[in-house]
Amino acid sequence: MLRRQFLNAIGLSVGASIIAPSSLLASSSSNNALNLPIKAGDWTALRNLFPLTRSYIQLATFLLASHPKPVADAIEKHRRAFDENPADYWHQHFLTIDAQISQAAADYMGGKAENIALTDSTTMGLGLIYAGLTLQEGDEILQTVHDHYSTDMSLAYRAKRTGAKVNRIALYDNPAQVDVAQVVLRLKAAINSNTRVVAATWVHSSTGVKLPIRVMADTITQLNTQRKAHQQILFCVDGVHAFGIEDQDVSQLGCDFFVAGTHKWIFGPRGTGVIWGNERAWAQTEPVIPSFSASYEVWLGGMTQDQVPIGEHMSPGGFHSFEHRWALPEAFKLHLQLGKDKVQARIHQLNQQTKQGLAKMPHVTLYTPASSELSSGLVCFDVKGMSADAVVEKMHGKGIIMSSTPYRQSYARFAPSLINNEQEIELALAQIRAMA
Repeated sequence: MLRRQFLNAIGLSVGASIIAPSSLLASSSSNNALNLPIKAGDWTALRNLFPLTRSYIQLATFLLASHPKPVADAIEKHRRAFDENPADYWHQHFLTIDAQISQAAADYMGGKAENIALTDSTTMGLGLIYAGLTLQEGDEILQTVHDHYSTDMSLAYRAKRTGAKVNRIALYDNPAQVDVAQVVLRLKAAINSNTRVVAATWVHSSTGVKLPIRVMADTITQLNTQRKAHQQILFCVDGVHAFGIEDQDVSQLGCDFFVAGTHKWIFGPRGTGVIWGNERAWAQTEPVIPSFSASYEVWLGGMTQDQVPIGEHMSPGGFHSFEHRWALPEAFKLHLQLGKDKVQARIHQLNQQTKQGLAKMPHVTLYTPASSELSSGLVCFDVKGMSADAVVEKMHGKGIIMSSTPYRQSYARFAPSLINNEQEIELALAQIRAMA
């Protein structure tokens, strides 16, 4: 049966309201949990929403979040509905629910919902925007040596297909001593008349450095005022390790594209992510994967493309783990309940405690800047005479889960987050101290 015929048969059209299997949702015991009240800054109550084992101190939850109860309950609600009647449940939601998810994202991150595309991860988001950028032979992409594999390879693939050139620069030599003026000086010196894209990472998972994105954006904006429209630079940011920490409206950050997974600091469902782009950026990008939004109706001949929000048009289509994606608004709601300002202050507080403790140990080399202005939720360090992996293994044996940085130069890494407390930080520091 053609999709349009199916929609007509069940009385749905673009803009129709969501209809859920009433017998299932009426009997669902999770409805109250979805609106579970939590006071702003109540970290104990937040920790109790997670099924995380308490057999370990968790200092690596940023890698892949455990699902807090509101998110888990929403996933289960959708899963049960799909298992009961998958065809009806999908057709009753797919035309409207992406817009609602994007609105929930915009309520949290800022900007307009129609400028937000939904993805499965940071890597997918980076791959989509870079693969879709309008570039040609001779254009230059400027990136840093501090970026993740996913940025490196996405840019390398695009350069190979278009003939564009990738230029990589270091914005600092010693991460612990990173200086805003030096970052801006090096950025400005590396931009030339052929530069069309600047790619950067807000918080470096390799060192814990948080770049001064707003200042960098202002520098690029100033350069763009001297250029014709077709020569202007797009500023693209991988923001995943600041997203869910920093109290920032991304539409005011100064970048043109902002990419982040939502299954890390946001506590979103595993396999979810977002791309925010301004109008100028989206206008210079082509879709890479056909969407299953109202763009499908354009193909059928029932709509025109200008009627489709750009974010929905750019969201990859196909069948996803819908019960996960559709539960994403609960993660944004939870963070807003906690208070973005309080979230930022709490994570910085725990990270400051961690850095100050490590800085007092003569057998430890700390690579993350001491200032919260230039760091966020990651603390990277070395223990004298031990590899990063050896530190991780030994700490695991002491009941503390941490990580090592997945780069050519690997460091040990703590990631104090909202599920941690001061006592856990002191216990972790005591074990590092004992390695002297």
